[in-house]
Amino acid sequence: MTTTGLITPWDRIRAHWSARTWLRTAHVVTGVPMALLALAVVAGLTVLSVLLAWTVVVPLIALLLLFWSVPLFTRLQRARFLAFLDVDIPEAPRRPRERNPLKLLYREARARSTWRQLAYHLLAPLINVIGGVMVIGAWAGGLVAAEFAVRGWVLAEGWMITVFTLLASALLIAGPWVARGVTALDVIAAEALLGPSLSDQLVQRVETLQESRAEVVDAADAERRRIERDLHDGTQQRLVSLAMSLGMARTMLTDVPEPARQAIAQAHEESKQALKELRDFVRGLHPAVLNDQGLDAALSGIAARAPFPVRLRVDVPERASPTIEAVAFFVVSEALTNVSKHAGASTAEVTVRRAGDRLRLAVVDDGRGGARLGGGTGLRGLAQRVGSVDGTLDVDSPPGGPTAIRVELPCV
Repeated sequence: MTTTGLITPWDRIRAHWSARTWLRTAHVVTGVPMALLALAVVAGLTVLSVLLAWTVVVPLIALLLLFWSVPLFTRLQRARFLAFLDVDIPEAPRRPRERNPLKLLYREARARSTWRQLAYHLLAPLINVIGGVMVIGAWAGGLVAAEFAVRGWVLAEGWMITVFTLLASALLIAGPWVARGVTALDVIAAEALLGPSLSDQLVQRVETLQESRAEVVDAADAERRRIERDLHDGTQQRLVSLAMSLGMARTMLTDVPEPARQAIAQAHEESKQALKELRDFVRGLHPAVLNDQGLDAALSGIAARAPFPVRLRVDVPERASPTIEAVAFFVVSEALTNVSKHAGASTAEVTVRRAGDRLRLAVVDDGRGGARLGGGTGLRGLAQRVGSVDGTLDVDSPPGGPTAIRVELPCV
């Protein structure tokens, strides 16, 4: 009977010859033919391309087959590690499909992952063949020694029983340790050469972060649109109803005391002012006209409400994504707001045009100038909003003016 929590010698023996030991042995044994096959293919194609280099065509075909076979053997090796050792070696980042043979050769020849995989397939025969000989030798030698020990018992040879019993025990006990050591070495080599390199991991991490950031930006823009709809359909309508009711009361209740009339009049004016501020706030979030009619119509509304003349030119034959349009609208709206608050300008000009996969915006005013990103005029917020979608913002504002804010946004 075994006490709970106490490891007995029998438990150690069972763990030593557990199913994991036989899986490690199978991993080593199956690795020998797989590694030799990969070595034969790689060496054969390499020698063929060298010997027939004068034909030009044969080396190209041989290299194409080589670069095609290396990932194939890599997938087989990954499947072997996963099946026998439950070790999942991640793949290197996949590259886009290329149909041009010359471009494919050039790309694969420059890829570090190709040469790292090739290095493993050249190293694997050494690890697996030597390791296979050691593992098979331990198991087979132990069984042979055990057979000789049985013969000594049959022949009543005491020295034979003693020697071969000790030898069989040593080899059978060493077998699992040898299998563990060989598989550990193979796993280290595979993870270092078959898995993604540090640069590949960094590239993949950057791509993941970019996708996550894009999702966050899209989610924030969708949330602004939802808030705009809720305010427009709910709070704004209630304020309109309240302002109308107060207006009717202000008109009809003429016989109430003067203090009451003044209170009603003040409440009416406050409600109209609150409604105006709410409408301005809703437009700043994400105007409905931007979704329905695009940048031209939305920016026309901003230009019309500006307290100074604004010349607007929009040349966007193909609409950008809703997120990019929202950023462009925000940039122009905030820039004109900054102009009205800080620049002392008499006129401004807004230009928006699309050139290929870039949306270019320019807001130019004839104000006093001196604007800078760290000056507390809202330009830093613009830079952050533009940077959230991988755009660029440039401010040219010498003292005395004019001030030009130029923005480029990606449209892909």
